[in-house]
Amino acid sequence: QFVESGGGLVQPGGSLRLSCTGYRGIFRNNAMAWYRQAPGKQRELVGTVNRAGTTNMSDSVKDRFTISRDNARDTMYLQMNSLKPEDTAVYDCNHWPPVRTLWGQGTQVTVSS
Repeated sequence: QFVESGGGLVQPGGSLRLSCTGYRGIFRNNAMAWYRQAPGKQRELVGTVNRAGTTNMSDSVKDRFTISRDNARDTMYLQMNSLKPEDTAVYDCNHWPPVRTLWGQGTQVTVSS
């Protein structure tokens, strides 16, 4: 499984940096992605990053969120800036496309004043 961390409570306009780690080597040969699920909604794709580090972000977070990866540390990051209340969700990571057996617990992000 992947392990996500870095979530928390933040005011609108604030920033958070999420981390995603996995067992050794899991990242290096796979495209990865961040996902999120808001209360009462289906899980949605936040963005993807391929093996070379090229990213593709959803329209709802483009220009605010950035994905990066450190293959040597088997870690992926999600830098979230200018957070909005509608960004409130459980964020998790997985391969792209996702592998059902690799979902972790996720990390809660709450944007509220």
